[in-house]
Amino acid sequence: MLNLLILNAAVLQLSTDGTRADVLYAHDILIEGRRISALQPTGQADPSQFDQVVRADGKLVMPGLINTHAHVPMVIFRGLAEDVSIDRWFNEFIWPLESNLQPDDVYWGMLLGAAEMLRGGVTTVADHYFHMDVGAKAITESGMRGVLGWAMFGSQGQVALDTTERFIREHQNTGDGRITTVVAPHAPYTCDDDFLRGAARLADKLGVASHIHAAEMREQTDLSLQKRGLTPIQVLEQTGLLREGTIIAHACGVTPSDIELMAEAKVGVAHAPKTYLKLGMDVTPIPALRQAGVAVGLASDGAVSNNTLDLWEALRLCAMLQKDRARNPEVLPIAEALLIATRDSARVIGMAGQLGDVKPGYLADLIVVDLSGLHHQPLHSIPASLVYNTMASDVQTVIINGEIVMRDRQLRHIDAAQIVHQVNRNMARLAQRVPGQRIQTYQP
Repeated sequence: MLNLLILNAAVLQLSTDGTRADVLYAHDILIEGRRISALQPTGQADPSQFDQVVRADGKLVMPGLINTHAHVPMVIFRGLAEDVSIDRWFNEFIWPLESNLQPDDVYWGMLLGAAEMLRGGVTTVADHYFHMDVGAKAITESGMRGVLGWAMFGSQGQVALDTTERFIREHQNTGDGRITTVVAPHAPYTCDDDFLRGAARLADKLGVASHIHAAEMREQTDLSLQKRGLTPIQVLEQTGLLREGTIIAHACGVTPSDIELMAEAKVGVAHAPKTYLKLGMDVTPIPALRQAGVAVGLASDGAVSNNTLDLWEALRLCAMLQKDRARNPEVLPIAEALLIATRDSARVIGMAGQLGDVKPGYLADLIVVDLSGLHHQPLHSIPASLVYNTMASDVQTVIINGEIVMRDRQLRHIDAAQIVHQVNRNMARLAQRVPGQRIQTYQP
């Protein structure tokens, strides 16, 4: 059992109803094993009684950020699909590029992305990609927490379902409890109904959740209605995948009746605003979803549609896009934005009451943020500065599962120089696009 003391911190606290964001000054956080044991005014704890002490000295401590939907290893293709429409993005760039993938690429790409996320204060990622067995190895080595799914297309048939079953049986609750697993069919437009039903049965059999793209844009919903008389969300309902715990990536094209179904099923939605802006997509209707009781969490998506895995950037865009679309600056205020980034992101990945708050009993996944930079001065409002000013480089220390994985900007488990060297060795091979060679075709 590791005893850790975070000394003399300013601590972010969100009200129970999410309408207020407050800061407790001059507080200590006591950690025993994986969990927070106490939050108390500075001066009561004896630092000599702890194995390790992190001196916050007035810096802000808050829950680690949770990336609710990513394709982390896609960092290896960063910058290779720019200024193209979404159908070209898939058919001419991404799915041809991914035909170059080898397991080793996924391993090094996952480590590269994990390093980037850790240095930006992301402590948990819900990842949806291929060769996830080596992806899980990389996440375990990095010290991060991962909710991992092996991406599947319907064209892969039973082989994909069998591969997923083996992956889940081998990796569920590994890495000192930091690795959990999900069933991850790609989308209703790449998986037929029988395959989706098979994925739902597998999730039932193994007792895990699901993670899937659905209603990514209104065009997909309209085409599904024309072809089938069903929205993508209704397809998920009929095939058994619209269920409690399912992570739905994007949901930008959902209808009001879809939102009712989603609320009843208790699914969560992963919101990746930079992707929507970059690909000219629609935007997740966050106010309508939240009003219905649907949890919405922050996400980066992959680095080929976002270019970074920076959730501070996503947080800003999340708030500003909703204001812009509503033509109302009072929409999605600061406290609500911080709630989405913390407590509600934990809800989306099925870890409500475990992550997303600095409270006794919660897992000790915490970040120390330095708000002394010029871009924060004068610091009239810490909550406002967190949403609108904070940079990834402001994160100084990262604690996951009660263990310090980054201290004073230095990663403890990852050799960043080695990772960059390995990834750069393969750049020419990874950047090839062979005409007619791709792993799938985008036909919404």
